[in-house]
Amino acid sequence: MNVLMPQLGETVNEGTIAVWHKKVGDAVEKNEPLLDVETDKAAVEVPASDTGVISAINVAEGETVDVGTVLAVIDVAGEKSDEPKAVVENAAEKAVEKAASEVSEPAAVPTTSDSANSVTPMVSNPSVSDPLASNSAARLSPSVRKLVAEHKLDIATITGTGKKDRVTRQDVLAFIGKAPAVAVSAPQAAVVGRTTPVPAPMGTDSRSLIPFDRIRKLTGDHMVMSKATSPHVLQAVEVDYAGVDAVRKSVGPAWRADKGYSLTYLPFIAKAIVMGLVEFPKINSSIVGEALQLHPLINLGIAVDLNFEGLVVPVVQDCASRSVGQIAEAIKTLSDKARSKGLTPDDFAGGTYTISNSGAFGTLMTAPVINQPQTAIMSTDGIRKRPVVIESAAGDSIAIRPVGILAQSFDHRAFDGAYSAAFLNRVRNILEQHDWSSEV
Repeated sequence: MNVLMPQLGETVNEGTIAVWHKKVGDAVEKNEPLLDVETDKAAVEVPASDTGVISAINVAEGETVDVGTVLAVIDVAGEKSDEPKAVVENAAEKAVEKAASEVSEPAAVPTTSDSANSVTPMVSNPSVSDPLASNSAARLSPSVRKLVAEHKLDIATITGTGKKDRVTRQDVLAFIGKAPAVAVSAPQAAVVGRTTPVPAPMGTDSRSLIPFDRIRKLTGDHMVMSKATSPHVLQAVEVDYAGVDAVRKSVGPAWRADKGYSLTYLPFIAKAIVMGLVEFPKINSSIVGEALQLHPLINLGIAVDLNFEGLVVPVVQDCASRSVGQIAEAIKTLSDKARSKGLTPDDFAGGTYTISNSGAFGTLMTAPVINQPQTAIMSTDGIRKRPVVIESAAGDSIAIRPVGILAQSFDHRAFDGAYSAAFLNRVRNILEQHDWSSEV
């Protein structure tokens, strides 16, 4: 039975082997963790699809391959192998040799080669008109293209060690490490986007340095790519949560007794966003080339913090058909799976809009980074009691209300500020005026 590189998202067409938990000759049980795979969107465990013995490992740790690539072969009792035995053993030997030869090289950072999200940085070095113009650059991942452009490299001079001699991020980093340093004056550095080496501060203790782990590298690479891809604009509105709070107080105790956890503001906010997206469909979209792709379903990505060790964004599917209570249960399930490392590729698939929830830490306002290839993301920040002016026919009065800020970052290529502002205003009105008692 072949073990294939899974599809970890609708726009992701490659992944990087982070860790193999098994080796050739090991027995494996169905659903037992077989390997960890990373992309620019997720890091997940891939379980064994059946019980058997690992007869081949075809892709070494750190190597990036396309979705559908045969990663390994499991010999299942009574089932004929999909590959000739001699070929399988030879592939396994090559994978082990490649892993050994790369042990001292930097770890690979997974990227997506989706042409809709690839960005070719501007190059201002006149000696290299376009470092990515050669045919060998046709299948470079975005992070490799970015490195090549930043360092003004000629891709034709770099030897590729990836599939079909493809130049990988490790190849570029190794090339940069061997290249002589180039002196660049401060003004010139500002123009071409390069930085000069900065000496470590006096008294720096190397023990205070914390190397980035794979998830931190993964998150950082995706954030840099997103900021380089989308012109981010931030807008925010202040929301009075009195109506939501009244329902939470009335049904909250019974909810906690039944479910074992609290009914927070987040599922109410999520439902209001979904209702707003129905009326403003351009925000539930992705950019494809020079067109805006509207999505028929509203699938909310919920950013989950992994105890300060990284961030993942599992997806609640088809939220338009779910009540507040159903959304709350789905968020809880995904959060628990994320923190127990139980998320599967399906849990990351199909996201169309993302919510980042920093409110638990009492933040005032956050400018979130768009989760590519989506066109917008909402931050839900801290909700606190504040004095609010209440307008009525009898005149104005002041009341103490739970108030918080919703802040949306959006891609200005997709739509304009007026459209985004109207959407935010609609979400606010829904949160303040909707009858939430029927939603739980």
